Amino acid sequence: MAHTPRNQSEKATLAARRAWCYLVLVFISFLCLFFFYVLVINSTRTHFEIQKGFSLLPGKSLFTNFQNVLADANIPVVTGIRNSLIVSACSAAFSVYFSALTAYGIYAYNFKFKKAAFAIILLIMTMPTQVSALGFLQLITKMGLKNSFIPLILPSIAAPTVFFFMKQYLDASLPMEIVEAARIDGAGEFYTFNKIVLPIMKPALAVQAIFSFVASWNNYFIPALVLDSADKKTLPILIAQLRSADFLKFDMGKVYMMVAIAILPVIIVYLLLSKFIVRGVALGGVKG
Repeated sequence: MAHTPRNQSEKATLAARRAWCYLVLVFISFLCLFFFYVLVINSTRTHFEIQKGFSLLPGKSLFTNFQNVLADANIPVVTGIRNSLIVSACSAAFSVYFSALTAYGIYAYNFKFKKAAFAIILLIMTMPTQVSALGFLQLITKMGLKNSFIPLILPSIAAPTVFFFMKQYLDASLPMEIVEAARIDGAGEFYTFNKIVLPIMKPALAVQAIFSFVASWNNYFIPALVLDSADKKTLPILIAQLRSADFLKFDMGKVYMMVAIAILPVIIVYLLLSKFIVRGVALGGVKG
């Protein structure tokens, strides 16, 4: 069958559009990855080498910078990593579980103010953290919770963004017939949620657990207000302290090494669980 000029023109146009899209995507990917490349390169260089300017080739001070970071008594890196892991893991677990439970309650029950409750939860998403920070700090000070992990973990139970994603996922993936069949068989509501609903929500739980963990891991504002003692401070606070050190003792190599250490767990999590991110976002963002 001969190709008409019109078909050839359409194919040429389609090929040109694809080439343009790939070019744009390659450029955006380069912009995203370039800064990680600079971070890795500078973490292997000394302070004076970094001051000379950008280099495409790594230096020879990787282990020296790593040893300097660990040897700094004023910046307890290992303790900071432990604190960040505790806060981030607990916040992710609380956020995911209770948001899923709330979404299930809105999805599976019909009550008088159901739509109003859903709208109020969504409105909370529009409130910046900085607006309520002063009142939050005064409250935890009066309750004697300052300089503890509790104010950093418990508020993660109320996560409207996670709730909204879970609600969309339930709308797309959970038939009410399954819940009604469990009720007919005599299963309690919490048993139904924990044993039937949660396994169905595994992709959504994995995605939001990753996002919640990363958000808590990178959080600087609230921990800086709440935590005072060095043995309680998280990794972002320690990085900020190292960056604001005395100019005569300031070491850019140590700063880049600290940042590299801070993002390494996040990169590992993304590489291991990227398939859950794609699957969960696709299922949670499409209804029907």
